[in-house]
Amino acid sequence: MSLKMGHEHQCGPARVPELSEACHTVGTAEAERIAERLYGTRGSASRFETEKDDTFLLDCAAQGKFVLKIAHPSERIEELDFQVSLMRHLERRAPDLPIPRTLRDVDGADLPIVTTSGGERRVVRLITFLAGTPLDRTSCTAPQRERIGEILAKLRHSMADFSHPADGRTVAWDVTHLLDLTNLLRCIPEGSKRTWTVRALERFTEVKPKLDLCRRQVLHNDFNTSNLVVDHASPQFLSGVIDFGDAVRTAIAVDVSTALMNQMPKTFDHGNRRDLFDEPRDVLRGYLRHAELTEEEIRLIPFLSMGRLAVRALLTCWRAEIFPENSRYILRNTEAGWAHLEWFHSISTAQISDLLTR
Repeated sequence: MSLKMGHEHQCGPARVPELSEACHTVGTAEAERIAERLYGTRGSASRFETEKDDTFLLDCAAQGKFVLKIAHPSERIEELDFQVSLMRHLERRAPDLPIPRTLRDVDGADLPIVTTSGGERRVVRLITFLAGTPLDRTSCTAPQRERIGEILAKLRHSMADFSHPADGRTVAWDVTHLLDLTNLLRCIPEGSKRTWTVRALERFTEVKPKLDLCRRQVLHNDFNTSNLVVDHASPQFLSGVIDFGDAVRTAIAVDVSTALMNQMPKTFDHGNRRDLFDEPRDVLRGYLRHAELTEEEIRLIPFLSMGRLAVRALLTCWRAEIFPENSRYILRNTEAGWAHLEWFHSISTAQISDLLTR
């Protein structure tokens, strides 16, 4: 098959403006004033690097530490309410899971709105801070990866009965919508990188009808290593699952594939490694202790992991063009993904299907 690069894509600026539209940055001093006015918390703010919103670590000394999130002005309040409602549901349903808590402002509002110094109406949230080290800054053992899979499975069970009017929103990072990004191929460098990405899209097209029949529910959808906070000194290891910004109703297989893709090695030597799933299989092993997958889902997951690599390549190359000043952060994981896409390109479709069935 061939992919057309010129048709209108649905997940471009018209559908996900928070990924393509600039906004006025909120500084740390203004963030501190907002936090004190809305929540009565007096503290020192320091900025986190983020994809689309203004997010700060708020150190309030004796009161503790919090995360202050000031949403991108284009984010719909219904979708932010979905995230808050989901976190509250998890707090009630599975209080032992390491999930942040969302806090109300002094007037009892979940989602207060402020007008910033840049003249924009922005929705604000205050969330508890979970101490530990982001997994993307450290390493983990096979049993620790299994623990990650166990928590992912428990999260799935805890979300199974949750619904919200905005849970069917379109999330560009949901691999279900990969083919809507085809027009962004123009942002991929010409040559081998584009060839690998096109091949991933072609293979995804072949399995998409099977994906459309898969079981669906609300899921985290972004179990990447920067969203997993760990403590090597704790027997539990995983001390926090953060950032529900990409949560959505999607296929269970998509959620698992995203977690597995994010455990692929940052460096990959085609000559010395058997395959990309050596470490991800540990996550799957832990997951299957607490949640089942059908054989069809297990065969689809490697294709969906490959699809998620293509989503990352397309979205990050596109956004780096729009926001060159933030390109270092946007492209921080993209380079490693090229070697992964090359590896998928080098093996047959039948081999991909069998990767997790051994």
